Amino acid sequence: MSKIAYIDDQPFEIQDGETILQFIKRYKEEDTVPTLCDAPNLDPFGSCRICSVDVALEKDGPAKTLASCHTPVVEGSYIYPESGRVQRLRRNIMELVLTDHPLDCLTCEVNGNCELQTVAAKVGIREVRYPEGKHHLDREKDLSHPYMTSDLSKCINCYRCVRACDEVQGQFVLSMSGRGFDSKIIKGNDTSFMESDCVSCGACAQACPTSAISDVFQSKSIAATETTRTVCTYCGVGCNLEVSKRNGEILSIQAPFDAEANEGHTCLKGRYAFKFYDHPDRLRSPMIKRNGEFEEVSWDEAYDFIVDNFKSIRAEHGPDSLAGISSARTPNEENYLMQKFMRAVVGTNNIDCCARVCHSPTALGMQRSFGTGAATNSIEDIQHTECILVIGANPTDAHPVTGAKIKQFAMKGNPLIVVDPRKIELVKYAKYHLQLRPGTNVALLNMMLYYIIKEGLEDQEFIDSRCEGYEEFKENILKLDMDEMEAITGVEKELVREASVAYATAKAAMEFHGLGVTEHSQGTFAVMQIADLAMITGNIGRKGVGVNPLRGQNNVQGAADMGAQPHQGAGYLDVTDPEINHRYNTFYGRNVPDHIGYKIPEMFDAAIKGDLKAVWIIGEDVVQTDPNTQKVIKALSNLDFLIVQELFMTETAKLATVILPGASFLEKNGTFTNGERRIQRVKQVVEPLEGTKADGQIIIDIMNRMGYEQPDYSPDTMLEEISQIVPFFKGVKWDELGDNGKQWPVLEDGTDSKIIHIEEFKRGKGKFHYFDFRESQEIEENGKEYPYIITTNRELEHYNCGAMTRRTGNVEILTEDLLMINPEDAKKHGIDDEDFVCVESPRGKVDIKARVTDEVKPGILSSTFHFPDIMLNNITSDIHDSEALCPEYKVVSVNIRKARKVEKRLKEQRKKSAGGVMEKETSPWNKEK
Repeated sequence: MSKIAYIDDQPFEIQDGETILQFIKRYKEEDTVPTLCDAPNLDPFGSCRICSVDVALEKDGPAKTLASCHTPVVEGSYIYPESGRVQRLRRNIMELVLTDHPLDCLTCEVNGNCELQTVAAKVGIREVRYPEGKHHLDREKDLSHPYMTSDLSKCINCYRCVRACDEVQGQFVLSMSGRGFDSKIIKGNDTSFMESDCVSCGACAQACPTSAISDVFQSKSIAATETTRTVCTYCGVGCNLEVSKRNGEILSIQAPFDAEANEGHTCLKGRYAFKFYDHPDRLRSPMIKRNGEFEEVSWDEAYDFIVDNFKSIRAEHGPDSLAGISSARTPNEENYLMQKFMRAVVGTNNIDCCARVCHSPTALGMQRSFGTGAATNSIEDIQHTECILVIGANPTDAHPVTGAKIKQFAMKGNPLIVVDPRKIELVKYAKYHLQLRPGTNVALLNMMLYYIIKEGLEDQEFIDSRCEGYEEFKENILKLDMDEMEAITGVEKELVREASVAYATAKAAMEFHGLGVTEHSQGTFAVMQIADLAMITGNIGRKGVGVNPLRGQNNVQGAADMGAQPHQGAGYLDVTDPEINHRYNTFYGRNVPDHIGYKIPEMFDAAIKGDLKAVWIIGEDVVQTDPNTQKVIKALSNLDFLIVQELFMTETAKLATVILPGASFLEKNGTFTNGERRIQRVKQVVEPLEGTKADGQIIIDIMNRMGYEQPDYSPDTMLEEISQIVPFFKGVKWDELGDNGKQWPVLEDGTDSKIIHIEEFKRGKGKFHYFDFRESQEIEENGKEYPYIITTNRELEHYNCGAMTRRTGNVEILTEDLLMINPEDAKKHGIDDEDFVCVESPRGKVDIKARVTDEVKPGILSSTFHFPDIMLNNITSDIHDSEALCPEYKVVSVNIRKARKVEKRLKEQRKKSAGGVMEKETSPWNKEK
C-alpha cells in the first residue's frame, strides 16, 4: 500500500528515503522551494535554511518550521512550502546572507553566475535592512590558476565548495577557518589554488552560488547564448559535458548533474582543456610533401593524389601492401567507415587501432574466458560493492571521475586492494597495497588464486553450474610454491593471503584494471587470471561485481567494437569464418578478404621488409606513443606513401607524404562508447575550422572517388547501417539514445544492458585458464647490463602524447615529463631532485629531470611520455604481449647516471618540437590573467 503525504493539503505518494525537498520537487515546480546550500550532487547539509517549510503531523495541527533539504518526509504529514511564516523567515535569512556579500547583487546585471539574484527575487528582497557584514574583509583575489579564480569577498559561507571538494572529488583542499564573524574559506593552509593540492577538477567553481570561486572563462562576465550537450574526448569514463558558446566561440564547459556517466563531475581535462580546438597550431589545409617540404593544396588535389597512389600501389603490389590505423579519438561511425574502407574498398584486413597498444589483451583475454571482451558491469555499481580490487591502474590520474568514486568508496572504510608497483594516490586509502615488481602480475594473481582455494573460499555452486576447466586449473594452482612466488613478486605472501581473503569473502567484489595489466609480455594471461578470480568467487553477473577494464582513450572500446582490428570485423565477427565472410561480402557488396591482416607491430615489420607500401593513419601519433621510436621512424620512412589525418603537426605527421586536417570532437557528430559499454551521442558544438573536415566525411569522399558509393556522413544513417551488421548494436538508433545513451548489447526493442553475463556467459560456460609465470624476455636478455626497470605512466594534467593538452592551460600546471627515482638509487648515483638523469636502454637513451620519491621502490623508475622533447619511447622495447601483440611498456631494462648539463640542449629541442611546451610569455592564458 502506498504511503501518502500532503503538500498544501493535496495528497501525493512518497518514495522511500526521500527528503521533503525531493518530495516537493517531484510534484511542484522546480523553484517552489528556494535553496542556496543545496546542490544536486551533494549530500543534504541544512546550513542556510532558505529551504525551510512548515510541517504539521495532522491537518490544522501545530506546524514546525523545518529545513526541507535534509528532513525526511513523514507519512501523513502536511507540508506548507509557502506559508506566511515561512516566507517571512526566508526574507530575513536572505537579508542576513546578503550582509556577507556585496550588496550590488540585487541590481547587478552582469554577473549571471550568482544565484543570490534569483533567490533574492524569489523571496521578495528589494533592500537589506542590516549593516554590511564581513564581505569587507581584506580578501585578495586568487589569480594564480590558469582556469579558476576566487574572490572570497563574495563568499557567503554556504559550504558548497567545501562539500564539493570533499564529497565529489575527495581532495579536502577547501575548508573553513576561524569562528563566528572571522570564519572564512581557505585553500590548503590558506594558500593559493596553485600552491595547494587542488587537482583543478572545478567542482568547487560549479558548486559556488555566488562566483566567489569561478571559472576564468565565466569571470569574464560574457553570457552564453547557447549550450550543447556532448561527450568528453579524453579518457574512457565518457563524461557528459554541457558546452556554452556565444557567436561561435566556446566559453566554458560544465558537467550536467543528470549525466549517468559522471553525475555533475569532470576532471580538469574535460572541464577546462578544450582550447586546443581553435589553437593557432591547428592544421587548416591539406598538404603534400614535395622535395622534402610540405605544400598546401586543395582538397580535390589531395584526394586525387591519394586515390592515384592507392590504386597504383594496389595494382602493383596487391591490396595487402596497404594498411590503415584508425583512431580511438574519433566516433564509432568514423571507425566503422575506416575499417569498411580498408576491407570493402581496398580489399585488405590490414586495419588496426590504438587498442593494440593498450587494451588488446583485455579484449582477447576476456573473450577467451567469458566470450565478450568488455566491462561486465557499470561504474554505478561502485555504490553496490563491498570490496574493490584495482590492479595495474591509477584511476585518480588516468580516469579521474571514476578514480574519485573509488577513493570515496575507500574513505568510507570499505576494503580497497591496490596492486601496483607505485604508491599511487589510492594507496593512501587502501587497506592492502601489493607493491609488486613490474612484470610479475601473473605470479601475484596465481598467489591470490592459491590462497582462495587453500582457504576454501571458492563459490563452488557458481563454478559447477557456470564454468568449465576448473579441476585442471585447481590442480595446477595448488602445485605452486608460495615462497618462490613471494621472491618473484617482492610481495609478502601473508599480505597477499589477507587481501585474497578480503576479496573472496566480500558479498560483492568489483575489479578494475588498466594498462599496468595489459602492457606486459603476459598481458593477455593476466587478464584471463583476473577473469579466473571473478569466476572462482562468483563475482560475475550481478550488481557490484565483475571485471571492469578502465579504457585509456575516449573511444577505444568503440574502435574495437566497430572492427578496427585485423582479425575481427565490425561486431567482433571472425574474418576467417566462411559464414561470416559471406555475410560481410553480401552486406558490403564487395569481396572482403578472409585472412587475418597485420596488427600495428606487424605493420612496422612489414614496412621495414618492404612488403607494406602505404599506410593511412588517423589521429594517432605512433612516433611518440608507440614503443621503440627509432624502429617506428624507420618503418614509416621506408613506406612509399604515408597519409596522416590529424589536428596538429605531430611527430608522425612530419613523416607524412600527405597530411589531411581533421576535425576535433567539438566539430562533429557521432557516438562514443565508454568503458562501461555506454554508447553516447557526440554533438557538434561549432563548425569545423575553415580548411578542415570531419574525419568521417574525408573517408567517405575517398571511398566515392575509389568507386564505392557511400552517402555523405550523417550519424543517424551511419548508426542505421552499423545496427544491421553489429549484433549488439541492433537496437541502437540516434534519436533514441537520449542524453545518457545506452549500454550494449542493445536489443532490437531498444532495451540496453547495465550488466552482462547474468545467467550465462556469451561463450556458454566461463573458462578457467592456468598460466605459469614467465620472466619478461627484456629482463632475461638485458637485466644484468641494465639492472633498473622503468615503467611508463600518465599524469592527471596531460593525455597520451599531449598533442591536445599541451595546447591548453594545462601546460602551466604540469610543464614537463619527470623521472620518479627512489631516494636510495638517487643517493647511489649522486642525483638530487631536479637533476637531469641519463636513462639508457639497449635501444637508446634520454635525458630527463629527476623527481626523488619513495613512490617507487629501489631499482624501479617511472616516467611519462607527454612531451616530445624527451621522447621516452626511444628507450622502450620491441617486446609485445605473446597473444595480442600489445607492447610491453611497463618493463624496460635501463641503466642510469647523472646527466651532463643538458638544459640548454633540451630547450632547443623543445623549440623545434611541434606543439612543444608553450613559453610562458606567449601563453594566451597569461594574457587573460
